[in-house]
Amino acid sequence: MPSSRRRITRIAPADADSIAAAAAQLRAGGLVAMPTETVYGLAADATSDAAVASIYAAKGRPVFNPLIAHFADRRDAEREAIFDDRAKRLARAFWPGPLTIVAPVSPACRISLLARAGLDTLALRMPDHAVARALIEAAGVPLAAPSANRSGRVSPTTAAHVAADLDGRIDWILDAGPAPLGLESTIVACLGGTPRLLRPGAIARERIEAELGVALADEPASGAGAPLAPGLLKSHYAPRAALRLAARAASREEAALDFGGVLAASPARARLDLSPSRDLDEAAANLFAHLRALDAAGAATIAAAPIPERGLGAAINDRLRRAAAPRP
Repeated sequence: MPSSRRRITRIAPADADSIAAAAAQLRAGGLVAMPTETVYGLAADATSDAAVASIYAAKGRPVFNPLIAHFADRRDAEREAIFDDRAKRLARAFWPGPLTIVAPVSPACRISLLARAGLDTLALRMPDHAVARALIEAAGVPLAAPSANRSGRVSPTTAAHVAADLDGRIDWILDAGPAPLGLESTIVACLGGTPRLLRPGAIARERIEAELGVALADEPASGAGAPLAPGLLKSHYAPRAALRLAARAASREEAALDFGGVLAASPARARLDLSPSRDLDEAAANLFAHLRALDAAGAATIAAAPIPERGLGAAINDRLRRAAAPRP
């Protein structure tokens, strides 16, 4: 695997000139952090083993953890994988958008076996962000793009977050301001039988089930074997501080990740509220930025207020549980 050699990282507004230059870097095997509607992704040519290996090296990511292939056109995605009727229905309903579909690879699949972590399945997405789609079109190839951060750490929602983790390890950072949704895509496996929810995300489970007319199956929690998609490792999205969940109070030594003012009266070292009005969309958009900011406050522990387990709350709680899990 390529070493994470020191590179000159260019940070530029995501205008036509920088998109064209970054696309040329991708065609040459380089690494580009691109904005999407969910979080910033670390993009490379998904058809190149060498380019994909550079993603793993830059992030320090385990190679058994597969990557999502990003497309600018649904027809291009459907050439790389076998979409059953339910997968096609989901793609028509939610693409472009924050839904990743895991499907069997097609005989003509060009996506690197390394990006697929050796699996005969592929995770595919069509982002709903003009810059991301423009970059994919300019590069002329699908782009593998996990979150643009060091492996296991808090996902980046701004270009500054990317630079804090990956400056000197990648070639370009295209800055288009904060990611609008702030939470990664929902991942659904369509592999025959009932579709399975692999990872809750920016599209609530209820919307997907309403579209399909059936309840999604849940992914078994055994953790055996290689994961089918990213974001499924038990410890993930973690700040440097420990995380204490379902907190009703925070001590002076702790930072407070609040929701709806539950921790407002606590004498915490620092406090940020995901949504004072208890709006789960607002809470999802603020989650990773607030975790990063509280981590920078230097407390050894972040106390997180309870989040309702409904709608996007399920995805927020998934990220918090993985962030609080024992670190490998």
